[in-house]
Amino acid sequence: MTQTENFESSSIRNSIVYRRAQDFSREKHKKRSISGPSRAIPKDSPRLDYFWQPAWTMGGAVSAGEDNDELIDNLKEAQYIRSELVEQAFRAVDRADYYLEEFKENAYKDLAWKHGNIHLSAPCIYSEVMEALDLQPGLSFLNLGSGTGYLSSMVGLILGPFGINHGIEFHADVIEYAKQKLEFFIRTSDSFDKFEFCEPSFVSGNCLEISPECPQYDRVYCGAGVQKEHEDYMKNLLKVGGILVMPLEEKLTKITRTGPSAWETKKILAVSFAPLIQPKHLDSGKSRLVHLRISLAGPKMPRLACKTKQKPSKSLR
Repeated sequence: MTQTENFESSSIRNSIVYRRAQDFSREKHKKRSISGPSRAIPKDSPRLDYFWQPAWTMGGAVSAGEDNDELIDNLKEAQYIRSELVEQAFRAVDRADYYLEEFKENAYKDLAWKHGNIHLSAPCIYSEVMEALDLQPGLSFLNLGSGTGYLSSMVGLILGPFGINHGIEFHADVIEYAKQKLEFFIRTSDSFDKFEFCEPSFVSGNCLEISPECPQYDRVYCGAGVQKEHEDYMKNLLKVGGILVMPLEEKLTKITRTGPSAWETKKILAVSFAPLIQPKHLDSGKSRLVHLRISLAGPKMPRLACKTKQKPSKSLR
């Protein structure tokens, strides 16, 4: 389920965050040009004047980095990344590895990227999502519109070997791309040697056609715009105590299931995602259901890649 996102406005809380992000961008701009003239912020200009300009669309809330670590430094400074677990996961998975080779020069900019069906959200969006999910080892996670697998791989480092990490993606070519990137991560990343990993599993289908027999999850993220008529469907994917993060009516929204029929809702920030793709019924009039299964024997243990490196494994702490 590919999507685009685009900032439109913000709450008081996010205004504070953006002011800090802009101050940080100005400081970085003194040291180097970050993305051409459109990203330059005049010293005495009000923040909101530039928040509404194209330079801020699809992300752009923090300065570009020279590498993955510098991008994470910038996200921390702007308070998009606020917890140690999230920081470790972001540093462990190099964003550039999920780009096509010819586009990697843009990997460390705070911008979304789309090529055909392949899509990555802006780093500031993923940061807010990861923080809102409040991930812990051993939880079950469902990624609706799992795309390249970048987010799922970061989540897997936090869930550890006893978690569940499922993704549903509409486009078959994107699933193949995600599997290739996952294999590359397992084969080449030092992070895979350092941390226990809950390997993502991706299935093809429409996330609005999940079989009613499928399990509920501790954490759910939807990477496409959800309209009001699908809100209850999404909420029912959660276990009691679970957290759902999704763009609901152009607001990135965190919903916590506090009881069988009780919910707490928090609006995080204003966004604009492409809407969910509506199901197409078969000639029989029935839809093609997506089946997700969790083994009764317990979660799948992480697959061991053939590697010559010998490093002790440890959980993210």
